[in-house]
This record gives sequence, structure tokens and C-alpha cells, in this order.
Amino acid sequence: MEKLTRVLGLRDLILFNIVAIPGLRWIAIAAAAGFSSLGLWVFAFLLFFVPQGLMVIELSTRYPEEGGLYVWTKKAFGDFHGFLSGWCYWSNNLVYYPSLLIYIGGMSAFALGAPQLENNKLYMILFTIAVLWIALLLNAIGMKVGRWVQNIGSFGIWIPITLLIILAAVSVAYYGQANEFSPGEVIPHLGELKTIAFFSVLCFGFAGLELAPIMGEEIKNPRKNIPRAIIISGILVTLIYLVGTYALLAALPRKDISIITGVVQAIAQVGERLGFAFTGNLVAILVVLSGLGAAGAWLGGTARILFVAGLDKHLPAPLAKVHPRWGTPHIAILLQGVLSTIFIIMSFAGSSIKDAYMILLDMVIVIYFIPYLYMFASLLAFRRKKVESSEAILIPGGKAGAWLTSLVGFGATLLAIIMATVPTEAIKNVWLYEAKVLGGCAAFLLTGALIYLASRARRKKP
Repeated sequence: MEKLTRVLGLRDLILFNIVAIPGLRWIAIAAAAGFSSLGLWVFAFLLFFVPQGLMVIELSTRYPEEGGLYVWTKKAFGDFHGFLSGWCYWSNNLVYYPSLLIYIGGMSAFALGAPQLENNKLYMILFTIAVLWIALLLNAIGMKVGRWVQNIGSFGIWIPITLLIILAAVSVAYYGQANEFSPGEVIPHLGELKTIAFFSVLCFGFAGLELAPIMGEEIKNPRKNIPRAIIISGILVTLIYLVGTYALLAALPRKDISIITGVVQAIAQVGERLGFAFTGNLVAILVVLSGLGAAGAWLGGTARILFVAGLDKHLPAPLAKVHPRWGTPHIAILLQGVLSTIFIIMSFAGSSIKDAYMILLDMVIVIYFIPYLYMFASLLAFRRKKVESSEAILIPGGKAGAWLTSLVGFGATLLAIIMATVPTEAIKNVWLYEAKVLGGCAAFLLTGALIYLASRARRKKP
């Protein structure tokens, strides 16, 4: 078998995390909730992001192999749980990120100065599929090329946030702050169910540090560069969320902030007020670039799960092939593209199918966080088994530090899963909703289990 090529350095990993983790939509959602979201960002940072970072640093330096969380769970709990963890991680991204490309398609219509195209089904289908395949083909050709998709996409996050901060500061200087700030507002009402549910949403916005280590054998010196990238990008991601949320609230009245396009909306309105009418279109173009980078990062990264499962013979052997020239798991990446295309087309289908697709999107948060439960539990499993590694960077505090990190992270993740199953006020038939979401999650898990059992039965045949 041809070997994977190590091409990702520290800078690539930092920019990879910047494009994969923070999203402008999370800033808009947080700002629409008011200044109390700043306090919730801090809680999400302390109770989820920090434990996540410590967990990924220890596990990735213990086993810096291709497959990341798939390998960590397998070594901690065995083949079945490793496959199930990888299956949940791969399948939820297969559904979730094509849906985000549809949002990028709408933003492209804004950038072109033709917002009516957002309602043109043919344009939206062709655009989203084109972005998907550009990102995946560049990743399939090789990470020497594909990494630049993520690197350039990261500026689709940096530049809009920088513009927002600058324009908000100028707007405050000339016109005053759009929302009056009181330090007491930062403290959230933790006793309310809606506050707890919102906390879980912000945890989801902080998720993603485990993605880059999935490509462990395509990273230069992973034991050194992954931890450094997590620390640097972790600081930057947190600043993006905190400063971006405050700047948006300083620029626009809370009641006017769109939870979908809030950042672009603020930059466009404030820019036009200050005589820079072009800023809205510029940011829309940058958001499209960030979508291209995110698609390459998530869908290209999770394709490595298919590759490793192919190596373990849980999935067809061709998925384990590495291109002799490009040094990438090209077949796994191409299959990812085919399946993602199917989900994109499905999302534009008739209303009954589209309703089912939206239920599917509600399920992906639950499915996404199941591997996190496995990863936090793996920390304790390795400590309990006293698995030693001279090159591993262990969580500070010895056994107590590992237990604290694991329990806090596991608890925050479990809370996010529970809150993801709580229906909103817009849901009329709660029991039907719960049956669809919980039943769908069970179907995902059962499908993964059946695939594993079928592969094991094939391997046992003489």
C-alpha cells in the first residue's frame, strides 16, 4: 500500500482549525440573545472547549495515527466501539455540512447582487454541488494543494470579523452604541431551561478540535504540531466569538440582528452608513470562500474515517487505497463527494422529503456528540489500564486532572445531547418529533452496528 504524505505544518493546522471551528452564524445567534451570551461563551469555553482541547492533546499525542478518534476509541474499547464512534462522526457530517453549503449558496447570490437567485432551485443546486466538488477534488489531488482551500477559507472568517470590529468601533464613535451595555447583563440566568439549551448550542459552536488529528499521518511532526495548533487556534477562536459577539451588539440593535446573516448584515448596514457600500458584497464573497474551506476541511477530513475503516476491512477494500501520485485516500474522498451530492439534491426535493431532511438535521447534533462521549471516556480508560506513552502530553494534575477533565467534558457533552432532543415552541406534535429524532438516532446507530457485524461475519468466512 502506498503511504500517505505528510504535508500539513503548524500554520496549516492553525488555519485549518480557524476555518473548521468558528462560524459567523454562531456569532449572530449569540448576539441576537443579548449580552448574556458573553457569559455563556465563557462558560462554554471553560466547561467544554478547555476539556476538549486537553482531551485531544493527550489522545492525539498518545496515538498520532490516521483516523484520530476512530483509532483512540478502538484502542480504548475495542473494534466495535471504534467503528461505531467513527460511523457516527462520519455520517453526521455527511448530512450537516452539505446543508451549510446551501446557506453559502444563498450568500453567493447576495455577493453577485442578485438575491433573487436564492429562490432559484437550479442555481442553488448547481452552485452548492460545484463548491462541494471543487473543495473535495482539490483535497483528493493532494494536501499540498488541498490545504490551501482551508488556508484561504480561514480568511473568510478573519477578514469579516476584523471588518466588523473596525466598523463597530467607528459606528460607536460617531453614533453611539446600538445596545446599552451593563456589566450585570453578562451574567446568564442559569436556572432557566432556555439558557441551558442555548449553552448547549454554543458548545456545538466550539466543537471541532478533533478533526485535524484524523489526518494524523498527513501531519508533519503531529506530536509537536497538533498541541501547539490547538493552543494557538483555541485562543484565536475564543477571541473571535467574544469580540465578534460584542462588536455585533455594538453595531446593531439586538432586535434587528438576523440569526442567520447577522454579521454580514451589520457590516453591510454600518458600512453603507459610513460611506463604504461595497463592504456587504465583499464580506459575502469572503463567506463563500470560508464555506469552500469548511467543506474541504470537514468533508475531506471525515473521508479519512472511511479510509481507516477500509483498512480495518469493515468497509470495502478500495476505500483503503492511497493514490500513488497524490498520496491521499482518493476513493474515500470521491465517495464522500457522491454521497454528499445525494444529500444536497435530497434537500431540494419535494416538501415531504424536505421535512424528513430537516428532522435529519436535528438528529446530527446528537449523533455528532456521541464520539465525544467516547473520547472523554477513553481518557479514563487509558488511565485505568495504565497505558503509558513516553511521548504523550498528559493532562496536568495526574489522575485527578484526567478525571476532572473527562467528567466535566463528558457532562457538558451529555447535556448538549439531551438539550438537542428538546423541541422548540414551534413544534406542534412533541411526541411525533421525539419519535422521529430519537428513532432516527437509533436507526443511525443500528445501521452502523449492522455494517460492523456484517463485516465481521465476512472476515470469519473461510
